[in-house]
Amino acid sequence: MKYLILILFALATLLTFSQQKKPNILFIVADDLTTTAVSSYENKVCYTPNIDKLTSEGIKYTRAYSQYPVCGPSRASFMFGYYPNATTTFGYVSGRKNIGKNRKSLPQLFKDNGYYTARVSKIYHMGVPIDIETGSNGTDDEASWTERFNSKGPEWKANGEAELVQNNPDGKIERKGGNVMTIVKADGNDLEHADGKTAQKAIELIKKHKNKPFFLAVGFVRPHVPFVAPKKYFEPYPFERMVMPENINNDWNDIPKRGINYVTSINGQMSLTQEKKAIAAYYASVTYMDAQVGKVLKTLKDEDLEDNTIVIFISDHGFHLGEHKFWMKVSLHEESVRVPMIIKVPGKKTMICNSFVELIDLYPTIAELAGLKASKHLQGKSLVKTIDNSNYKVRDTTFSVSQGGKSFLLRTKKWAYIQYDEDAKSGIELYNMIKDPKQFTNLVNKPSCSKIVAKFQQKLKEKLREVRTNDLEISY
Repeated sequence: MKYLILILFALATLLTFSQQKKPNILFIVADDLTTTAVSSYENKVCYTPNIDKLTSEGIKYTRAYSQYPVCGPSRASFMFGYYPNATTTFGYVSGRKNIGKNRKSLPQLFKDNGYYTARVSKIYHMGVPIDIETGSNGTDDEASWTERFNSKGPEWKANGEAELVQNNPDGKIERKGGNVMTIVKADGNDLEHADGKTAQKAIELIKKHKNKPFFLAVGFVRPHVPFVAPKKYFEPYPFERMVMPENINNDWNDIPKRGINYVTSINGQMSLTQEKKAIAAYYASVTYMDAQVGKVLKTLKDEDLEDNTIVIFISDHGFHLGEHKFWMKVSLHEESVRVPMIIKVPGKKTMICNSFVELIDLYPTIAELAGLKASKHLQGKSLVKTIDNSNYKVRDTTFSVSQGGKSFLLRTKKWAYIQYDEDAKSGIELYNMIKDPKQFTNLVNKPSCSKIVAKFQQKLKEKLREVRTNDLEISY
């Protein structure tokens, strides 16, 4: 009996040891966070110390791009590993219906390989603010998770000083629900709002499941509108000190009608004061979200899990803050489609990677880092080689779409090529990103650029052909 107990103890110890050898995955997704608002990228006003600290410990990707600058299709794309045009997933859905039940999502791959997988708040699409107000699952993919948790918050109805800065020129409306720029300097502390609750639940799950491998996906909903955060987070950002982005006269004259974003300072009837208040409130929301990220990352350290946990931080897409007088997302201009991406791998040096990469590359990357075999059908490319060699070039061109998959972006080191419709009848934009990084001068009608335009038109046809066929064998 004594020997039997010893044998059982040894087997249990061996099993625990083997489980600990599997790396944990902490996958953090911010909502509508543009790189222009992260101080470890290029912003020197917005305060993001916790994201900055993670950047200083991991690999910072400076040219990461979303495949669709809207929440639902972007998340479906990187969670399943396919381009939106491959699966025709363009709406506010998880993507499961178009992908099919036989193809695994990223967390489902881990779940089927012995991991505890959990979602806290928004990972697949949730309507913000409505699904946060009701605490619902949104259009989640249940098959991805062992457990899932929602973080209910008051959103635009939160107690506190409120102001609507969109379509409210006379200031008569204090606040409004829906996908609009309502600002609330909220009473109370972090835990009264969704992101504070999300951090708290994530901390609880890390502590509870630290002795077995976990894939924990943590979705923060800020800085998505409404711009709601405890009032203390607004204090560093008096709106009077906000500097508007550079704009030029007649900027829209060379932009096709389809290229004018759906929310602008013009159709939003925003005064300069309202524009500055929107930027200040966005920054406050970012700083609030950053503080919650810090709480979760601190827990990894406190629980001695840093040496066995891979941390990924991304946003689903960017956000316009008055560039070209544009606001929100959807556009294929730089501020809307470029995203922060940070990957921290235990034992690896901090580096900066300037290769073009896509959010779709995360699935094969995370799977490879964990030693799991992902489907050969995935359309992303593994970034693992960049973790040892930041000069490794993954791509020379990124591909993004918008407007129901009918607007296209091909982005290279020198050029940003945007085409509306496959036949280009709704217009084209071409920018020299070295000479004109803020995209003020559309060169499409310059005779000297005709060959460049023709080259990109052909390249787009080839990319769409590759994306749509690529041996996917998906039944729609």
